[in-house]
Amino acid sequence: MGTSRSSPGAPPGVPLIPPWVPPPIPPAMPPDAPDGAPPDPAAPPPNPPPAALLAPAGRFGPARTSLGRFAGSGSLRDMQRGLGHYVYKGMGGSQTATRRLGSVPRTAGALYGALSALAGAPTPAAESPLDPAVLRGRSADDIMNAVVETVRPVDGTQDSEADRNAIKDALSQLLAQFPDADMLDLTDDQRSFVVERFVAVDIFNRLSLDVWKAIQDKAPSVAAAVSRLSAIKDYIRETVSSVFRRLRTGGEMLTARRVATIVRQTIQETLQVFEDFVQ
Repeated sequence: MGTSRSSPGAPPGVPLIPPWVPPPIPPAMPPDAPDGAPPDPAAPPPNPPPAALLAPAGRFGPARTSLGRFAGSGSLRDMQRGLGHYVYKGMGGSQTATRRLGSVPRTAGALYGALSALAGAPTPAAESPLDPAVLRGRSADDIMNAVVETVRPVDGTQDSEADRNAIKDALSQLLAQFPDADMLDLTDDQRSFVVERFVAVDIFNRLSLDVWKAIQDKAPSVAAAVSRLSAIKDYIRETVSSVFRRLRTGGEMLTARRVATIVRQTIQETLQVFEDFVQ
């Protein structure tokens, strides 16, 4: 997705956050809260969304210009400025962009839960396509497809397309990183790896959809264009990984109850890093 065609971007005057984007996730329970505990009443509620956040004219122009320069030069600074402009003007700033990616934390939580279910915690419903008894002996590709269909069914939105591609890509990267991984019994570290890569790939997929043509047009060759896009993907992945590492060092560990909250924080901090390149 996003490597063969580019979106022209929303015309001016339309909402930056489409109506199908879910609302911000509710406040997280503290890490030591018992299962089933209600949210902390002292926790501040998420900020209410502004009444109207409208796309400005030429919202992706600065990002496409900088990334077009990067396509020709390979300059890290041009790449960073392109990412910064994409977040700052193209997406309305890191906070608005985080809200625009509102499906990602929820999908990440569902993904973590599905992979946990495959490992037997909790036991899936008998009719679930993720029943290990049904999937045992099937190919890795069959299992990955079952995870994708369960976690993010097609709903006709651009978000579901991006999420589905990111899930499949993240699972493929898992098998490349851990060739002996048992898809039906992933370790905690392997499940965390999949979530981390899912977030990075999803961010990349959405950017690629909006700016790929600028890179394609300005790169000296098709091979160079593919290489430049790969470099952007790697840069986003490393930034996301850095944020996850920092959160883990601070005691924020992925658990079934906190995946969505931690992923949302990771997205916010990652996009803030990019936005800072043009501030």
